[in-house]
Amino acid sequence: MTILFIVCTSHYATNIFSQEIPVSTEQQLENLTDADQGETEDDTYLQELEQFRRNPINLNNADADELKQLRIINDLQIANLISYRNLFGKLISVYELQAIPSWDVSTIRKILPFITTAAPVSLAKEAGQRFSEGDHSLLLRVSQVLEKASGFDKSTSGTKYLGSPQRIFFRYRYTYKNLLQYGLVGDKDAGEQFLKGAQKKGFDFYSFHLFARKIGIIQSLALGDFSVNMGQGLIQWQGLAFKKSVDVMGVKRQSATLRPYSSAGEFYFHRGAGITIKKGRFESTAFVSFRRLGGNFVADTVNNEDFVSSFLTSGYHRTNSEVEDRNNLTQTALGGNILYRGNKWQVGVNAIHYQFSLPIIKRNEPYNLYAISGRQWYNLSIDYSYTYKNLHFFGEAAADKNFNKAFINGLLLSVDPRVDVSFVQRTISKGYQAINGNAFTESTYPTNETGFYVGIAIRPAIGWRFDLYGDIYKFPWLKYLVDAPSHGKDYLAQLTYTPNRQVELYTRFRTETKQSNQPDNVSVTNFLATIPKKSWRTQISYKLNTSFSVRNRIELLWYDNKGVNKENGFLSFFDFIYKPMMKPISGVLRLQYFETDGYNSRIYAYENDVLYSYSIPAFSDKGFRYYLTLNYDLTKKLSFWLRWAQTIYKNRNTVGSGLDEIQGSRRTEVKLQARLIL
Repeated sequence: MTILFIVCTSHYATNIFSQEIPVSTEQQLENLTDADQGETEDDTYLQELEQFRRNPINLNNADADELKQLRIINDLQIANLISYRNLFGKLISVYELQAIPSWDVSTIRKILPFITTAAPVSLAKEAGQRFSEGDHSLLLRVSQVLEKASGFDKSTSGTKYLGSPQRIFFRYRYTYKNLLQYGLVGDKDAGEQFLKGAQKKGFDFYSFHLFARKIGIIQSLALGDFSVNMGQGLIQWQGLAFKKSVDVMGVKRQSATLRPYSSAGEFYFHRGAGITIKKGRFESTAFVSFRRLGGNFVADTVNNEDFVSSFLTSGYHRTNSEVEDRNNLTQTALGGNILYRGNKWQVGVNAIHYQFSLPIIKRNEPYNLYAISGRQWYNLSIDYSYTYKNLHFFGEAAADKNFNKAFINGLLLSVDPRVDVSFVQRTISKGYQAINGNAFTESTYPTNETGFYVGIAIRPAIGWRFDLYGDIYKFPWLKYLVDAPSHGKDYLAQLTYTPNRQVELYTRFRTETKQSNQPDNVSVTNFLATIPKKSWRTQISYKLNTSFSVRNRIELLWYDNKGVNKENGFLSFFDFIYKPMMKPISGVLRLQYFETDGYNSRIYAYENDVLYSYSIPAFSDKGFRYYLTLNYDLTKKLSFWLRWAQTIYKNRNTVGSGLDEIQGSRRTEVKLQARLIL
């Protein structure tokens, strides 16, 4: 019965969701956007998933590093797969995965579009073949908000954007399997100039990369732009990394140290050269990078020493002031690691050093007492992991330039074929700092935090899954808008029911409690208020036939600051999805209504977009939204996408703020994209 269920659901997964990311990943991106209050521009993960769809990973010869690139399976599942393969030989079919401990139906459905057990294809080993037998692709994307924002209205006075309202993104890329890729990226944000003014060379941002894998003892070779990920993110993690979500077992950072970078984001990457060499059980990485960054420049007339008060990570250069702060800071970075792998364990030593042309001096605020300062910064760490039967332990211990320490340790445990448990404990001192740190923490950056997380995944019967987590944390020092040490807690429970290949239903409840400065405080001293926020969501997806499916979501949110600024929120949408198996056209239509009492009760919702892109807007106030995304494959080599999205507010005369303010109650965005594969 279970095998039959997997066969049915696998057909559903590969045909209906072949161009979509897993639902759990959608929720991870929503949570990440909510926590950071902004969407990432790093589409590397979406590029990788598309590459794996076109060139699936062969489970019979893939090593642990290749399997980790999927970010769908955890280290315990990877270890069990390799042990099963060593014991029983090659897998005959992907449906054999169900016999492997800790591999549940939900995981198998997620991973099916990206794997195969077919006989491995002979891969070109000579450099000439790698450079000649791959695919060339050209991608062009143009988008624009149709209503005129105040920054583009030349008839009024004040600061204006220098350029046009179009955003233009271009990418050329050559790929050969997962062994070689190189390419060029150009990006112009809305409001930036093109071929004139501050951008006389065309695009505001250019990026080039060349990345090769498995050349003898060379595991990875990076030239141009690349990202660096180490350990569990305490000292360095530039790639996309999820935090708390319904994927309660996805708590461990997984990535190769070096990864190619070809996205539009202008901050979280290195520019230079890197190499990873593997010899026997040892693996070593070294890299060097030189970049020009933007920073908030401050002229110190008292000490006659200029400095930068913060990094500018947005990459916007639309106004004269933004252009003045462009490339006013140089950053030199070098680092690397040495990793030793045993049969069931591994240990690594990591180091990174940053040097700046100007000192970094944060604003003189109490919460910045322990902030990064000076012209240089460095971090050291040791990361480790150990697998024993149904248990996987991992962690990292780190120190910064001032020997402030940080520790994170986790455990993945399969206590029963139907029950998995995860634990994460972190102790990060209030003075610890890392420039590009990104660990499994409540805060965006790993600093000033202690906490303990527990996640449980239960599969009581075929088609049923129950995921829940609890996280309790403290902040020993002050934070922005939190003028005292504080604490919080976060709990989530989600029940998912998939009775057959036509239906998937989940319902989720989440409650969070945080502390922040009491609003409307009239005393000299800021007092902390404990603020609870609760949300409930139910979503159902139903496949009508081989071409049509529908999806409906209802979400409620309650925000209560002890009776002050109490807010409620509501959102509901219907999706109509048309994806025929053998026809060149497909599309998604969404109709949505939302109503909230304010920004604190905003609700985020993942939206389908053109290839390699996604949108996760925050909805507040009252209104309607709809969008239509169409894809047309003119030939196997040439594809087009069109996206039209509009939000209509019921009780507003303006939309947006500042230079992005629109007169009226509507905001409309149109997006066009074309891709040519040669």
